[in-house]
Amino acid sequence: MTMVGYELVRSDDGLAMSTDPIGKRLNEIEEGGSGKFSQWKDDRRSDQPASGRGSRLVSLDVFRGITVALMIMVDDAGSFSPAINHSPWNGVTIADFVMPFFLFIVGVSLGLAYKNVTDRIAATRKAVLRALKLFIMGLILQGGFFHGVRNLTFGVDLLNIRLMGVLQRIAVAYLFVAMCEVWLRSNVLVNSGYSMLKRYRLQLFVGGLLTELYMVLLYGLLVPDWQYEIPDKDSIPKLYFVNCGVRGDTSPACNVVGMLDRKILGINHLYRHPVYGRTKQCSINSPYNGPLPPDAPPWCEAPFDPEGLLSTVMAVVTCLIGLHFGHVILHFKDHKDRIFQWIVPSFCLLALTFFLDFCGMVMNKSLYTLSYTFYTAGAAGLLFAVLYLLVDVYNYRRLTYVMEWMGKHALMIYVLIACNILPIFIHGFYWKEPKNNLLRLVGIGA
Repeated sequence: MTMVGYELVRSDDGLAMSTDPIGKRLNEIEEGGSGKFSQWKDDRRSDQPASGRGSRLVSLDVFRGITVALMIMVDDAGSFSPAINHSPWNGVTIADFVMPFFLFIVGVSLGLAYKNVTDRIAATRKAVLRALKLFIMGLILQGGFFHGVRNLTFGVDLLNIRLMGVLQRIAVAYLFVAMCEVWLRSNVLVNSGYSMLKRYRLQLFVGGLLTELYMVLLYGLLVPDWQYEIPDKDSIPKLYFVNCGVRGDTSPACNVVGMLDRKILGINHLYRHPVYGRTKQCSINSPYNGPLPPDAPPWCEAPFDPEGLLSTVMAVVTCLIGLHFGHVILHFKDHKDRIFQWIVPSFCLLALTFFLDFCGMVMNKSLYTLSYTFYTAGAAGLLFAVLYLLVDVYNYRRLTYVMEWMGKHALMIYVLIACNILPIFIHGFYWKEPKNNLLRLVGIGA
């Protein structure tokens, strides 16, 4: 789900690099020195990464590859296990880490890609073009153009195309955070964690402002009664009325996230199979999909987009947190310093999560609540620190080659497998009847 981040935001991006000797040195592992923890005795910090042998930040590729593998597991096995599938509403499962992990990786990658911008206008133009390409790709892959693995048809009515989606959300976050990195940083010399915060204080201010905006809208706006219609078995539209008239509600029916999407995007442009269809109110087989209970509430079949507009605001905040972790790589050359600068904020985010949860602010992926943002970002930071320690410091790569390869080709894997392009392509070759396809010939499905 970027999967696409590092491929769109390569750390060797020529546009972001200056031509001076310092700029050239920034190409050489983003950087950390060439030795193991025996070198931790050198606690000096620098405004530029240490020089050394040139190499790629392998732990970031491995992190991305692990997230891609998790995404594939969720798509293929999620329907068989509630622990792997997305949470029906409140709470967090393994599947709910995929999106924030990718956004976190995008942020880290942006910190490396735009580490020494010399032409802000050119960098802005390039970022806008990349985001636009990614957004259009998302519209094609997730907007309803392809009709499923076994349905050999394609095309979408523009009146019903899904406007937001995984790639579209990543494109928005990428563009917003790239603009912050290009335009909102000072020239403060970094020689401590505090001075790094001062250097990027405007970015921190933007992150706080977005969080405040989200909280004010989520808990302050009134959600009025609303209605929608869907065709029944006889293709005759049936009208449903949902009673709300409340503020601060985070239930599936009356939350502000869904209201804004319905008003701005239009209900016909939202995702038509929301996760709350697996709640107890909407499925007799909950937490699995199933028939509606006899007393099912009227909102059970209403469209709802988990990658909607307001929830994407907090997705940008996750990306900004990842950007901060990327800054640590640039400004701290010692392994011990880097890991310390990653672990401390990660544990702080987790502590804030449990405090917010104790205060009643539930973790919810569909709404991308503040507690969910902190929890998944903290987990991402800890996992990244562990992978950096194992892969880039101790060079334990024998068991991570597959994940590294998947991380380097994440966009290709996402398009071919997660978006079902490869299965659709294979199903498209058949003998006389579509059911006699290549997969059936080798005994894999019908």
